[in-house]
Amino acid sequence: FTVLATMAALATVRLERGGEAARMEAVALAERFVEAMDAEHRELGIGDPALGRKVRKLVGTLARRVELWRDAIDGDRWDEALAASLFFRQAPDPDALTHCEAALRRVWAKLEAASDQDLGEGTIR
Repeated sequence: FTVLATMAALATVRLERGGEAARMEAVALAERFVEAMDAEHRELGIGDPALGRKVRKLVGTLARRVELWRDAIDGDRWDEALAASLFFRQAPDPDALTHCEAALRRVWAKLEAASDQDLGEGTIR
């Protein structure tokens, strides 16, 4: 979940920086995230009374990551965002942190280089 939410957060931040259509895609991505979390948890057997609370918690987690990555990218504070986003329950190993930062910076570079249309179509090169 942490990797999925982190990737969704980075994609959301990039889409928010695009044109009107891209910003609408950011909303659609959040809606799809909710649908996916709902479906996955139903498959796990989580019933209706608990499902709503669980999905709201996961969506809140995504929202916090979006805010975290907005601030990190704007202020170039990747190490703080990585630690909170991917390693939130444990102190990250320095090598793991370095590896993850390099990988996510490559992902971010691809997101930034992609056109709004490509992002909306899910095409990232």
